[in-house]
Amino acid sequence: MPKDSGIGASSKRREDVRFLTGKGKYTADISVKDQTFAAFARSSVAHGRINSIDIAAAEAMPGVLAVLTGEDFAEVGGNPAGWLITSRDGEPMKEPKRSPLAIGKVRHVGDAYAAVIAETAAQARDAVEALDADIEELDAIVDMSEAIANSDNLVHDEIGTNLCYDWGWIEDNKAAVDAAFESAPHVTSLELVNNRLSPNAMEPRVSIGDYDASTGDYTLHTTSQNPHVTRLLIGAFVMGIPENKLTVIAPDVGGGFGSKIYHYGEEAVVLAASKKINRPVKWVCDRSEAFVTDAHGRDHVTKIELATDKEGNFLAVRTETQANMGAYLSNFATVTPTFLHGTLMAGPYKTPHVYVNVKAVFTNTVPVDAYRGAGRPEATYSLERVIDKCARELGIDQLEIRRKNFIQPDQFPYTTPVALVYDTGDYDATLDKVAEIGDLAGFAARREASEAKGKLRGLGISTWIEACGIAPSALVGQLGARVGLFDAATVRVNATGSLAVMTGAHSHGQGHETVFAQVVAEKLGIAEEQIEIVHGDTSKIPFGMGSYGSRSLAVCGSAIVRATEKIIAKATKIAAHMMEADAADVVFENGNFTVAGTDKSKSFGDVALCAYVPHNFPHEELEPGLEESAFYDPANFTYPAGAYACEVEVDPDTGEVDVVGFAAADDFGNVINPMVVNGQVHGGVGQGIGQALMECVVHDGNGQPLTGSYMDYAMPRANDVPSYVVDHSCQTPCTHNPLGVKGCGEAGAIGSPPAVVNAVIDALQSGGINVTHVDMPVSPSRVWNAIQAAK
Repeated sequence: MPKDSGIGASSKRREDVRFLTGKGKYTADISVKDQTFAAFARSSVAHGRINSIDIAAAEAMPGVLAVLTGEDFAEVGGNPAGWLITSRDGEPMKEPKRSPLAIGKVRHVGDAYAAVIAETAAQARDAVEALDADIEELDAIVDMSEAIANSDNLVHDEIGTNLCYDWGWIEDNKAAVDAAFESAPHVTSLELVNNRLSPNAMEPRVSIGDYDASTGDYTLHTTSQNPHVTRLLIGAFVMGIPENKLTVIAPDVGGGFGSKIYHYGEEAVVLAASKKINRPVKWVCDRSEAFVTDAHGRDHVTKIELATDKEGNFLAVRTETQANMGAYLSNFATVTPTFLHGTLMAGPYKTPHVYVNVKAVFTNTVPVDAYRGAGRPEATYSLERVIDKCARELGIDQLEIRRKNFIQPDQFPYTTPVALVYDTGDYDATLDKVAEIGDLAGFAARREASEAKGKLRGLGISTWIEACGIAPSALVGQLGARVGLFDAATVRVNATGSLAVMTGAHSHGQGHETVFAQVVAEKLGIAEEQIEIVHGDTSKIPFGMGSYGSRSLAVCGSAIVRATEKIIAKATKIAAHMMEADAADVVFENGNFTVAGTDKSKSFGDVALCAYVPHNFPHEELEPGLEESAFYDPANFTYPAGAYACEVEVDPDTGEVDVVGFAAADDFGNVINPMVVNGQVHGGVGQGIGQALMECVVHDGNGQPLTGSYMDYAMPRANDVPSYVVDHSCQTPCTHNPLGVKGCGEAGAIGSPPAVVNAVIDALQSGGINVTHVDMPVSPSRVWNAIQAAK
């Protein structure tokens, strides 16, 4: 029987009440007394030399209070990359400085080179138009291969190359991989593009900087998934503000998908401007700005090769990838195509040899960084597409080729050739489950019915694995991370027995306020309604690394569990004192403390009250109060996995693709709230279908974006996605965190793109059309052209 509260219950999301009734409070809703407004002058060319910026006319405009340019930041630091990557030859990556406002050159359309502060937003925008900037247009560098080959035209002249790094993983594997390919009975090769995406969170970015001259304190309200790291980056690297003098507050945030993990220059500018004019400064991004300033995702060009024997047993995988960094290094840009991508190229398979090469390239385009899944979708797409192609070449069923290469349950813990240690899993179980819930046995009949309507029906399979909860700190530090990847929580019990949980995770759609309360309620045996979840304010939280990489429950939730365990331990001592018993004899269960073998009992509320009314406490042994903090640094990643089945209908006359069925069977370990998990999978699959069929950022040869609005950039709507069948009953709990959870937020976006594209290829092949690959987005025009080329 389903639970109605605590761990495992589909508790309704408490935060939805304010969101659905219009009571949410987003950064744009905040107004600070005497606030002013910022507007940014942004480059209209992709590559240009700034010869001069005449600000006199803008300064004379009505309401203008200040004009800032890159020269105002020449003496401060730059926004750093969070991960140092070392090239194959041992050289560290090239890391050009990124100023809050461009200095010397603009490097992509939308690059900000000046900011105007005025009494109203309209006055600020008008004054931006009055700026006289002499920007000499230079040839743009857009294509990654040309960027690598061209040593004369550079995005960053000072580093002498457009190549950020040339990374190999694992370099010691390369000789064995090459030898396996030389002797392999069969080799499948595929060249593919993982298309560039714009994140398009529902809420555009907003920042409010507020400097208090009387104390020297700064407050930044901003749309962030990661307020503590934003504070760290601004304070330690960009502006040199002591962390105790900077508070970062991220209230309700309307979606992020990775794009709000990072520190952006606008945040530093509004803080600097606030100090300059001694008034608060607010900036609200519009959608047009978002398209050319929010960090984009994906943008890989890959050649992947799979070596097998004649029976389809995997012998080796080899990949070469060009990864677009865009014009600057965003905070997580360097790790996404390396340790978040290359280490997943083994997938859920027992492939003995794997080698991955990644060349990261600077181009005159918007910076690229982590987007939902961050490296794992790119790895999964390449691997699952080449496996599908291999199965067709060898005449092996697409399910069977995967089954025969799966790591088996009795092989865990399993060390992959790309240096991950999978602790647990059962990949056959999820494949069996997706075959069941997707009714694959009935597919042939459905294909017949589609053919009777003149449509081609295809079935695509994808089996995937990801690494979540990036950790442990000691390991990632050795691999180049410049921050620790632990997390923290404080549990504060009030005298009346209610409590507040302060967590470093930030919720922007995940349901943390509900799920974290379920965990604590289960541990303490109290009602979820008695628990408040506090997040998003660096002045209230001990520390936190934010929400991304499906880490919130596995890492932050584990810190909450540890802090709650400390609460129970201290409360047990208080209860023992109250009942005049030895603490070793006190049992805590279902919210009550009892002395074993007696009828003595105290409720959690009784103990909480006593903690704050300690009239007869043994103060030399027991402090008043009931508040505990804990830091949690995981021993390993968590490894959710799953199997997805997609069915499509293709109209051979127009190339239109319709996703008519989608089934997802996932192993997320222990599930805290099944309803929330379902929602996460639905959202991820929707985004994956969007990437597979519709979404793509396109630039012309001059670096001009051709997809700068929803007139040109196609977002999936309700009628573009099917009704999903979702299951997460195949649970193999994580062995190294106290909740046994694995993470679910990115799964749908990882497993769905290859399933969709595999289904399209299957549909075309079923109609006798010899098409082996179509790059994403698999739009009607691309499918139609592929059909015509195959005739």
